[in-house]
Amino acid sequence: MLKQRVITALLLLLLLLPALFYQKPEPFYVLTLVFIAAAGWEWARMNGLGMAASLAAGWVCILGCSGFWWAGLLSQALPRLWLIVGCAWVLLSAWALRSGVAAWASYPRPLRLVLGLGALCLTWLAMGQARLIGTNFLLSILALVWAADIGAYFSGRALGGRFTRSKLAVSISPGKSWEGVWGGMFGVVVLAFGWRWVDLTYATTVPSWYTHIGARGFVYLLIAVIFMAAMSVVGDLIESLVKRSAGVKDSSALLPGHGGVLDRVDAILPTLPLAMMLYSY
Repeated sequence: MLKQRVITALLLLLLLLPALFYQKPEPFYVLTLVFIAAAGWEWARMNGLGMAASLAAGWVCILGCSGFWWAGLLSQALPRLWLIVGCAWVLLSAWALRSGVAAWASYPRPLRLVLGLGALCLTWLAMGQARLIGTNFLLSILALVWAADIGAYFSGRALGGRFTRSKLAVSISPGKSWEGVWGGMFGVVVLAFGWRWVDLTYATTVPSWYTHIGARGFVYLLIAVIFMAAMSVVGDLIESLVKRSAGVKDSSALLPGHGGVLDRVDAILPTLPLAMMLYSY
């Protein structure tokens, strides 16, 4: 399993890194569009659609994202859109997590499909806008999610259950602990202030997201990164809720050793739009 995970990760890096660092953003747009379409197919399958309908859902994602691209939205400032999307993520995810696994299947399937496919398309738009601002800007947001995940994993294994007896969300993801969440937040704070220091010390051409947010003050940056770390956990929990409702362990087997595309991108679904919201205001 470990060998399979490593091989898959290396192949993904061989695809993503050249597109990410290419001088023009178009190859990155196209490649990430393929992944979003695959995630749309997975979302439809987990919500009870058959193969043909799930493939159609993937095409809906392609058409939706292509529409954003064709309309020139990638290069437009969209503060109101990101404010609406950010608030929707906070409110709807709180509602879904509070309602629990049993309630998810009771919601109308068209509503579940619209919410999921819409979230995927808007994540692609946020990712595309971040890439257009600059590679350092986009990488700093993605690294926040990775730092939160890595910090949560190691602190959860080392400290899970030592300070709190209750799990984070035992009915949704029994393995997650509050200690893991706190460790992830600590890792994100260290990353944010370290990255900003590098930006300022070496006068980077394209400042990171942390430098943009940090220009509004130390406290603002601290609150922003802790909030983002928390929402990355929320993204993970939402996908876990949907998988548990569907009775599956992974969103698919598209990425050997890693599960599906949604299993890899669940945490960035809320964080990228929220990053653009905080950047815009």
